Amino acid sequence: MSTGKIASQSAHASVEAVLRSDKQLVKQWRFDGMKKIILAVKNEEELLGFKKKAEESGLLAVMITDAGKTEISPGTLTCLAIGPDDSGKIDKVTKNLRVL
Repeated sequence: MSTGKIASQSAHASVEAVLRSDKQLVKQWRFDGMKKIILAVKNEEELLGFKKKAEESGLLAVMITDAGKTEISPGTLTCLAIGPDDSGKIDKVTKNLRVL
């Protein structure tokens, strides 16, 4: 994906996660500066694995599937948002991923 496409998919994931989140978690996240960190995975299988790990840890995990109108095929999994939540809880799931 191009840099712009990655940015767009990340924004979709972030917005969707906030819309689905507990209002108190969102309020705290906003107060703390609305931290967002973009990390990379190797492939779709790894992306799905992190979704499962996040959910097993009690974290909200929102997967984004592309509509296929620009660069990639319809239905392609592109992005996963975890949280918003306590950064320590999220870090336990994502600590081994590299920053994009």
